Amino acid sequence: MKLRDYQENAIDFLYERNRAMILASVGAGKTLISLTAMQEMLNIKIVKRWLVLAPKRVCTDVWPQELIKWKLNMTLALAVGDPKKRLEALQSKTDIVVTNYDNIPWLVKQQLNFDGIIFDELTKLKNPSGVRFKSLLSIIEPMKIRWGLTGSFTSNGLEDVFGQCKIVDQSLLGRSKGVFQQQYFVCINRDFGQWEPRIGSLEAVMQKIKPATFLLESSDYKDTLPPLHTVEMRCDLPDREPYERMKKDFVVEFPDAKAIASNAAVVTQKLQQMGSGFVYSTTRYANPDAPGQFITDQQSIWFSNHKFELLEDLLAENQRANTIIVYNYKEELAELKRRYPQAITLDANKAIERWNKGKIELLLLHPKSAGHGLNLQMGGNKIVFLSLPWSLELYEQTIGRLHRGGQKEAVWCYILLTNKTIDEKIWAALDTKKAISDIALEELK
Repeated sequence: MKLRDYQENAIDFLYERNRAMILASVGAGKTLISLTAMQEMLNIKIVKRWLVLAPKRVCTDVWPQELIKWKLNMTLALAVGDPKKRLEALQSKTDIVVTNYDNIPWLVKQQLNFDGIIFDELTKLKNPSGVRFKSLLSIIEPMKIRWGLTGSFTSNGLEDVFGQCKIVDQSLLGRSKGVFQQQYFVCINRDFGQWEPRIGSLEAVMQKIKPATFLLESSDYKDTLPPLHTVEMRCDLPDREPYERMKKDFVVEFPDAKAIASNAAVVTQKLQQMGSGFVYSTTRYANPDAPGQFITDQQSIWFSNHKFELLEDLLAENQRANTIIVYNYKEELAELKRRYPQAITLDANKAIERWNKGKIELLLLHPKSAGHGLNLQMGGNKIVFLSLPWSLELYEQTIGRLHRGGQKEAVWCYILLTNKTIDEKIWAALDTKKAISDIALEELK
């Protein structure tokens, strides 16, 4: 196994610290870095057994494969699946047990014997008020070695940083989120709990966590990555009247149904749906068999196929090359399946393996199911966002499934945007969040 210089430096950084974080973009080899440092800690008996927390697909499709790929001398058990399988993994004698974040409430009820823990995709623990965060905090004391892996602390703003640092090392930003907010934020609306960062607070927070953070910039390993080309593909709504009506009145009537948005948050979702040519109509009515309970019925109203026509033109122009298509709504997925019966999702049998062997023409992904750790770089080099996620983290991680180490071709990312719709605002918002992340990275250098 030949490690690159930046990987050796990252391993040394972890080796020298009980509490540390690796901040690196997708494709940098964070799993390999972690595994190598973990083995070193086992060899010198600083750690007797490791627990790894990761998103479920990363547990099953990344950690076991990376251990085999790099021929590291450690044993690993997967605590994923039904309770019996999870318990067998915990009770095994392996060096490493890997489980997913959703299993934390179950994990805290078990007898544990770990003295080291890895948080793969640390942003999963950004909410210190969440159930799994509090549950994990109750059992983590014996785990003296704590390392976190992430692509961005601040993908959705500075407030995300506190929880991630607290679970790794409370000495970085303190124990209380309230004190953290008072120090670095200004409350602009107490009724809704809205806080804005004070001037200079981003730089101050980054300086506080810098001693415990190894920053790996893409320039350190850019020679291993091919170019990434991002292309905006634009189209128009043939009939803007339904969109403008929803935007103005929060309601739009169609011949056979009516779509209503109950508040501003809901209307943004419906406007994004309408940017793709459809909108959900939701009705609630009393359940005749259960007094006091209601039945919710949701139907999709299609009024335009402009984006799907643009998608078809793009696929044809690319000679039906293997392509990942990213969707955000179930109805988008349903329409993709109607138009392209050959398309499959990650849930299909051996989908990742078949994709990487070049045997799948169209792979349909939701950002939340494909955002962390999956290796899809072997099966193609084209990705299309039918609609965009609001989260910069999900956007970047999804692209990173293709644009990562091992990719041999230039990656082409196509963003489908409907002109003069909320699509443009979401795209601009992602750019704004990118700017916040860039400032944070500057302060960690």
